[in-house]
Order: sequence, then C-alpha cells, then structure tokens
Amino acid sequence: MSKVLVVTSGKGGVGKTTSTAALGAALAQGGKKVVVVDFDVGLRNLDLILGAERRVVFDLINVIQGDAKLSQALIRDKRIENLSLLPASQTRDKDALTDEGVAKVIAELKEKFDWVICDSPAGIEKGAMLAMYHADMAVVVTNPEVSSVRDSDRIIGMLDSKTAKSEKGERVEKHLLITRYDPARAARGEMLKVDDVLEILSIPLLGIVPESEEVLKASNVGAPVTLNNPANAASRAYFEAARRLSGEDLPVTMPMEKQGFIAKLFGRRVA
Repeated sequence: MSKVLVVTSGKGGVGKTTSTAALGAALAQGGKKVVVVDFDVGLRNLDLILGAERRVVFDLINVIQGDAKLSQALIRDKRIENLSLLPASQTRDKDALTDEGVAKVIAELKEKFDWVICDSPAGIEKGAMLAMYHADMAVVVTNPEVSSVRDSDRIIGMLDSKTAKSEKGERVEKHLLITRYDPARAARGEMLKVDDVLEILSIPLLGIVPESEEVLKASNVGAPVTLNNPANAASRAYFEAARRLSGEDLPVTMPMEKQGFIAKLFGRRVA
C-alpha cells in the first residue's frame, strides 16, 4: 500500500530538502519505488540536491494545469533506478497550486509508487498546507534550538487539525528528525539536548542527524548524502531513519562527541 509522507518543519534552513532527498534515496536504495515531490513553488531546490536541475522540462504546476502529463514531468534518477523526482516550478506563483490539482496528482502518484514524499516549503502558507494535507505520515525536521522547536510545535498542531486525516477524525503518524546535532555544543548548553526537544514536542524520535560537512558536500555535487558518502555518520542516521519509517524497530544512535588530537593522545597514555 502506497504511503504519502510529508517532510515539514515550519522554519526554513533546518534541512527539510536535504532530508527529503536523503530519506527518499535511502528508501529507494532499500528496494522501494519512491517519488519525491517539491512543493516549494518559486524557490525549488530539490532538483539541485538530486543533480537533476538540467533535466527539468515540465513541473508540478504544468501537470496541475494540464500543460503536461505526469509521465512527462517525472524525472528518473540516473543512479537509483526506482527513485523519481517531480520538480516544482521556478517561475510560477504558489497560488497556481490548487486543492483539486494536488489531490489528483497525489492520487496518480500513489498508483505508481510505494512512497510519495512531499518536500514542504518553509512557513505555513498555501504550499506548505497542501504539502501536508494528503499525508499519511509526517517527518517533522527540527534543529535543537528554541525557535526551530517552537515552529515545529506549531506544525505538529496543524498536522493534527488541517489535514485530510484530521477531517475524518484520524491522526497523521508523526515522527521527529533532529538535524545538525552537535553533542559537544549540547553539553556546553549552546543548543538544546535531545531530551529537551523530545519533552517539548512529544512525538516519537525517528533519528538524530549529526552536524556534518558531508551533507553540504553532497548537496554541492548534486547527490543525496546517503548516495555520495554512505559510510558517513549523517548518512547512517538517514539510513536508519528510513528503516524505521518502513516499520523496523531500531534503537536511535546518539551522535558521539568528537575528540581532538590532544584528548585522543591523553586517552592513549592513560590506557
């Protein structure tokens, strides 16, 4: 049975698009048929992270307005056969998204793919609301800082009140993904600790993605981090998160504090 997943947060810059690409690639690498849909009309970036910017001919708005068929707008990833992208328009206004048009596209995608992953734009305007409306599941992405957590808390409230499931008296299945986590900074009180974030948001923890230069490197070369450097700690966190989304019961790996050269040398001498 196909599942519609929205990757959301409310706040910009927390890693929604990076996480959409990484989770989509990880699920596809696990054998699932996956499509990632960019809802950020006017500011599309998902095609860049997937290295498909030069292959965009038609987009989500073209399909909604009947200017192109869905099959014409879908872009299949050249590296992962069962991963596809439905890009956003870079020139249209968000008002070009319509309730009926989005519903029709989502229904058609559900017939073709195991996972339909919607990359929500920042904020709570029309694009974000439509990205979450048809969701069965949600990944709420947050950085361990007060403003990000507060915005995520508001999004959780909207997932419980502004979706198709909520209109039927049902709940969207919600998962928390903490990104850019640095255990050393958390220990110094420079960012919130994981337990603090969980206490505030009170939804199940999907994973903790550590701060990593590899995420930025992968984005700059147009590849999900799970594909560009699978052995990296951030990649491993996304792979584990994808397995949890698929129903596996895995303990969440807590990022370890990096030791400097002096600390390592001192540790060896003590040993």
